[in-house]
Order: sequence, then C-alpha cells, then structure tokens
Amino acid sequence: MLEIEQVTALFADARVLYDDAIEQLEQGKLRNAAEKAWGATKRATDALILARTGREPRRTSQTSRGVRILSLESEELASLRARYVVRISELHGDCFYDGDCEPADVTAQSIRETADYIRDAEALAEGQT
Repeated sequence: MLEIEQVTALFADARVLYDDAIEQLEQGKLRNAAEKAWGATKRATDALILARTGREPRRTSQTSRGVRILSLESEELASLRARYVVRISELHGDCFYDGDCEPADVTAQSIRETADYIRDAEALAEGQT
C-alpha cells in the first residue's frame, strides 16, 4: 500500500475506533469506551508518525518514542505529545487496565475529546506525505 493510502487508512481506523468508543460510552461501558478511545488515539498517532517520517510504528513503545521525537519539532507537536501521554496513562492504564475510571465524568470527557485529538493529528500530518 502506498504511504499516503496507509496514512488515510490509519486515520479512518482511528475514526472507527472513536465511533465505537462513543457507542460504548452511550451504553454505559466506560472502561471499554476508554480503551476504544485509547486505540483511536494510538492509530491517529501512528498515522501522524507515518506521514512525517515514512515509518509506521508497530508497537506502542515505537509510537511513544516516535511522538516524543516529533515533539521536538514544534509547539503543536509538543502539545499533541502531552495529550498522548495523558491518554495512554489515564484511558489505557488507569481506566482500562486498572479499572480506575473515576471521576467518571472526567473520563467520559476525555473519551469525547478523542475526536479533537484525531482532528489535530490529521492537521499536523497534512502536507507531510
């Protein structure tokens, strides 16, 4: 698959996972929604890294390192990295793995903000492929 097509596919997957997160949230399944939102965050970040470096991360550690390196390029990328770190910690680690999703309204807001994260990652990827 061509790089630009793969970037497009990764962002599309991120949006599907986000939609799944919202569906889970509406069903009252906060823990599952948090993990779907985290998955959407990771896929959007993978797409951004691919768009800017030509290499797609395969593991979470590669994604984390990739966004850390990109964060040195601009304030916008540094801000996105900060949001990524919060999401991996709170949505993936605390809520999904540890079951600590409280306060629930803050976690739900973070899940909803995944749409903003995807949109911002797409904007930072535009023109890079």
